[in-house]
Amino acid sequence: SQVEALDTAQARALTTAQVAALTTTQVVAIETADLAAMGTAQVAALTTAQVAALSTEQVVALETADLSAMTTAQVRALTTSQVEALDTAQVSALTTAQVAALTTAQVVAIETADVAALGTAQLTALTTAQVQALTSGQVEVLDTAQVSALTTAQVAALTTAQVVAIETADVAALGTAQLTALTTAQVRALTTGQVEVLDTTQVSALTTAQVAALTTAQVVAIETADLAAMGSAQVAALTTAQVAALTTAQVPALEPEDLSIMSTGQIRALTTAQIQALETSQLSALTTAQVQALTTAQVVAIETADLSALTAEQVTALTTSQVTALTTDQVSGLTADDFAALTTTQLVALTSSQFPALSTSSIAALTTDQARALTTAQIVALTTAQANALEPEDLAALTTAQVVAFETSDLAALSTTQTAALTTEQISALSAEQKTAAGLS
Repeated sequence: SQVEALDTAQARALTTAQVAALTTTQVVAIETADLAAMGTAQVAALTTAQVAALSTEQVVALETADLSAMTTAQVRALTTSQVEALDTAQVSALTTAQVAALTTAQVVAIETADVAALGTAQLTALTTAQVQALTSGQVEVLDTAQVSALTTAQVAALTTAQVVAIETADVAALGTAQLTALTTAQVRALTTGQVEVLDTTQVSALTTAQVAALTTAQVVAIETADLAAMGSAQVAALTTAQVAALTTAQVPALEPEDLSIMSTGQIRALTTAQIQALETSQLSALTTAQVQALTTAQVVAIETADLSALTAEQVTALTTSQVTALTTDQVSGLTADDFAALTTTQLVALTSSQFPALSTSSIAALTTDQARALTTAQIVALTTAQANALEPEDLAALTTAQVVAFETSDLAALSTTQTAALTTEQISALSAEQKTAAGLS
């Protein structure tokens, strides 16, 4: 055709009016070399219909300067095949206004290699609709600088499939503002690998809603140092299922003050293995309400050394069911101060099998009110060493029914100071055999 026969110089000599007057058939007939030689003003003069008619070979022949000079309407007129044909240099030459003008279908048509070459300014020019249109493959090729450049609105627009497609190195580069912009659905979509690479600053920036949205698998993936950096409000936001999912390595990483603000429901959700993993400072930080919320199985799981470190206030908070559940090792580990802090109701709850495990210092620490509250079964359970440890004033405070309950071997173990403290009423209540054993006959 005549148009096809035009040489480069002739094509370059066409006025913008002449270019705009060409039919789509004539435009398609322009040889690629001639199209490449046309000036930016000539290319800018092409109508949207002419632009859409260009062959992919012709599109590739366009100079980057010519492409960047096109109007947003012309760019929007490009077919998906034409967009797909653009090379990296051409895509990189698009202005931010041109990028923002692309249809979602055109965005999807950009080859992954070309997406990877987009500048941060071009990337941030994408509308939320365009961002949401990106394929997982396109998202995956974004590098750290590109992902870090995304606006919070763009981040929030990502689909869950796109979130999963972000490489772990890129997730690690997300700013705190970007991270907090994620919806709970997006947070829940993160892979355990993505959660694992989050650093202390990122984890501590998560909102309470985001924390509560994490799956149990994601919670387990949080590194211990990052968990330790979480604020009290974040820890308080953990669901009971999340709390129960924490590993025995993660539990000791919780700050004592964070543990102390957990709800009683969260505390009750701790497994016995987690309770065993708690450090002394963590158990000492528990409030009385939290102590009372512990199940008997949890109480039994407390290590002896940790139980002995409980404050008198915490010990006093134990329910009678919890006291009865204590193992003999735990009972023997109670300090004299802890034992002296027990209420008479708690003291009576100790079984005859638990009582012999008490240290002699604990027995010596009994108050007169506690001594008077002892059951006859508890007195029968006393060892000779424990009987010998009773303070004289405590012996004197016992009722006749309690004194009569003493075994002869225990009475024989009493010191002269102790027997001297017995009242005449108490001595009169003793049997002849008991008096002989106590050296009182």
